[in-house]
Amino acid sequence: MIEILVESFTDAIIDTAKLIPFLYITYLIMEFIERKASDKSTETLASVGRFGPIFGGIVGVIPQCGFSASASSLYSGGILTIGTLLAVFLSTSDEMLPIFISEHLAAGSIFRILAVKAAIGVISGLGFDFLLRFTKYKYKTEKRIHDLCENEHCHCEDEEEGNIFLASLIHTLHISLFVFLISFALTLAMEGLGADVIGSFLTNRPIIGVLLSALIGLIPNCASSVMITQFYLNGLLNAGQMMAGLLVGAGVGLLILFRTNRHLRENLRITGVLYAFGVFWGLLIELTGIAF
Repeated sequence: MIEILVESFTDAIIDTAKLIPFLYITYLIMEFIERKASDKSTETLASVGRFGPIFGGIVGVIPQCGFSASASSLYSGGILTIGTLLAVFLSTSDEMLPIFISEHLAAGSIFRILAVKAAIGVISGLGFDFLLRFTKYKYKTEKRIHDLCENEHCHCEDEEEGNIFLASLIHTLHISLFVFLISFALTLAMEGLGADVIGSFLTNRPIIGVLLSALIGLIPNCASSVMITQFYLNGLLNAGQMMAGLLVGAGVGLLILFRTNRHLRENLRITGVLYAFGVFWGLLIELTGIAF
């Protein structure tokens, strides 16, 4: 038990440490936009954001869960559209790529998986943003960066202009502590349950496997992508099941979203849409027999 506690604590520390540079730079940019940019510049940025899913889908395949964390913060600040956020979440590869490389998976297979994840992210993000244009939701612009300050109780509005670095640091420390505590709890739970028990529920169950794999992928922890990737390499998951889990596996992106965005129902809807996309594409790959 002590060994599991130490391992879980260490993993949580490492996962959190990886995020700190991304979070700090993200909040630094957001503070600069809030304090320096004009309303005209903000509006221009929001309009360009309609094409954000293309950029988000491509950038997301870089093996760093820090991008999903940054995307969540930028969305909470009203800078990214939902489609862009979803594109990043769906394409984020997290720990998948390093494991594939270390296990000497064929380069062609790795490229196809990354390309499909990026394409799914772009198509899904653009499509969802397009559909929202015909609803009352549209592009929500009422969220602003200072809402994050109010939500974090960091009193950034009381700081002088020159303290932009301090304000960003306060945001980063608040979020990092939250991520560490949740990551530690989740890692401890997954270590205690055991990968073998989870894998037994997924083997030889094509449809149920897709649904369950996507649920595992929703766990806001890098360990979920490691587990799903290893299951796939060990032959416990088919291509569609693997893809369903890795598509929704946004690392700590969802965790950051629920921490920084005060609109709980909105967060739950985004999570539901992310899961639906993962299941849809996973079932499509599974039923068509696509292999990588």
